[in-house]
Amino acid sequence: MSEGKRLRRPSEGGYARGDETRRKIIEAAIALFGQHGFDGASTRDIAARAGVNAPALQYYFENKEGLYRACAEWIADESWQAFEPAVQRARAALSDNRDTEALIDAFIDIQSAVADRSFVKRHEPDQRLFFAREQGGGEPEIGSEVLRERVRTPLNEINVQLLERITGMPAHDQLTVVRMFSLYGQFLLFFIARGSTLAMLQWDDIDAEKAEFLKASVADQTRVLLRHWNRERDAHNQSR
Repeated sequence: MSEGKRLRRPSEGGYARGDETRRKIIEAAIALFGQHGFDGASTRDIAARAGVNAPALQYYFENKEGLYRACAEWIADESWQAFEPAVQRARAALSDNRDTEALIDAFIDIQSAVADRSFVKRHEPDQRLFFAREQGGGEPEIGSEVLRERVRTPLNEINVQLLERITGMPAHDQLTVVRMFSLYGQFLLFFIARGSTLAMLQWDDIDAEKAEFLKASVADQTRVLLRHWNRERDAHNQSR
């Protein structure tokens, strides 16, 4: 959708977020985009699932790409609402120059919030399929742009800042970035290879209790690695 073409219902301030019709369309679209991808999900099927007539999609979103962007914005808003408290606590820990253990706790706090969004199906429709397709490529880039700007970049920034303070490596050093992604990769497989991991564990699904078990296991491993990298920092400083 071109920048010069305005929605009949503007995306900023032109409606209440609780607009029931708009919400139904977005929820239907998230489900069908997740199941079939952008190209495979028809606007007719989205309208039918939402229980609205097809012109309603054009009225609210102008076109299919505008609807896809609205889905990404909706997911980004919900995700950031879940992550922001942990991010704010981490920023306070950095600002207050708290000790290493407090910084490690802050990193794990954010990691746990992200895991909550990844492990347990808390929404209907399940947003994880939308995420998986968007990350896999082939979907409209606008979705990735929205999620990157509103969620991924601020999360990555606070995580590398914590790692810089804990490990002594610059925040944007390649090693710091690799370490950050490797720490999050501990639970990523439970998201992108859900069927295989569930089969190996002989679980039907990841409920709240199993999610807590996974989060505790990942937190223990993360703490071991962060303490080890912190000791490496101290040893390096002492040898100088």
